[in-house]
Amino acid sequence: MYDYLIVGAGLYGSVFAQQKKEQGCRCLVIDRREQIAGNIYSENIEGIEVHRYGPHIFHTNKKKVWDYVNRFAEFNHFVYAPVACFKGELYNLPFNMNTFVRMWDIHTPKEAEEMIRRQVAEAGITEPLNLEEQAISLVGRDVYEKLIKGYTKKQWGRPCKELPAYIIKRLPVRLTFDNNYFNHPYQGIPKEGYTRMTERMLDGIEVRLGMDFLTQREALTELAERIVYTGPIDEYFDYRLGALEYRSLRFETEVLDMPNYQGVAGMNYTDEEVPFTRIIEHKHFTFGEGNAEKTVITREYSTTWKPGEEPYYPIGDAVNQTLYEKYRAIAAKETNVRFGGRLGTYRYMDMDQVIAQAMEDAQ
Repeated sequence: MYDYLIVGAGLYGSVFAQQKKEQGCRCLVIDRREQIAGNIYSENIEGIEVHRYGPHIFHTNKKKVWDYVNRFAEFNHFVYAPVACFKGELYNLPFNMNTFVRMWDIHTPKEAEEMIRRQVAEAGITEPLNLEEQAISLVGRDVYEKLIKGYTKKQWGRPCKELPAYIIKRLPVRLTFDNNYFNHPYQGIPKEGYTRMTERMLDGIEVRLGMDFLTQREALTELAERIVYTGPIDEYFDYRLGALEYRSLRFETEVLDMPNYQGVAGMNYTDEEVPFTRIIEHKHFTFGEGNAEKTVITREYSTTWKPGEEPYYPIGDAVNQTLYEKYRAIAAKETNVRFGGRLGTYRYMDMDQVIAQAMEDAQ
């Protein structure tokens, strides 16, 4: 009945299906959730567009990708400029002159550069053996202690001394007063939300929700000549070689009877004592538009992933990467199945990378 059965109505699956439809292919898209758009799903709550599965700021330096998404959505000019809170002290992110002025009461790029250089020299780390040593060797002890140490421990569920150095091979340090988190020339949020953007991508394509491919594999496989699978690659093979590791997320969303809670879209809580990693205030993604009397915030908690929960961040250490390569070797023998997306390829990707990969794979 179909040329392609696409398992997953998230960003990769939706782009792949749209591209194949343009080529004249018949596609069926299914998803185990009762919604499209995967983790970029957004919904209207009290007149405010809310990112249900964490904030998604579109940014790219790929003009081809930017032109593509603008076919399906009009984007605003939002630029992400989060703030870090360390025990009540507020610092701009990413690390820039605003951060250093607040931390050290200095005023010039030269002073900031000298302070970082002095602290790095005092640490005397020549070959970093873990994330803590890597961070200190890049930005010094003050920035590490206040803005990296506690946040990273919460994010990964283990102390920085137990994490590999490669996780932060580089840290963005700007000696300018620039709070723009991303350097990409194309940035913004869809004015009508990501769900509406995805709906337009899937226009004219059959979509069936609430369908679990793995429990109906035999019947669904017979419907199409080829399969595109965007779920976890180890789950596809019933974890026969063991489970790959991920970090997961838990969200607590709350409607508040006030027009403005924190004055910024993202507030990172970098001290270990605060259990959540950040608070997102969704109306600031659209410059305060929507309900003038209420606001919606989401507290984000990083958690250990367990089967049955949503996997978010692959733990791409040597052990997991070796296991993934074994799964990839098995997957290569599946002649009519393509594995795509962050879960199908076990790697974290920004939205523009997902789109670029789907467009390339669909050629």
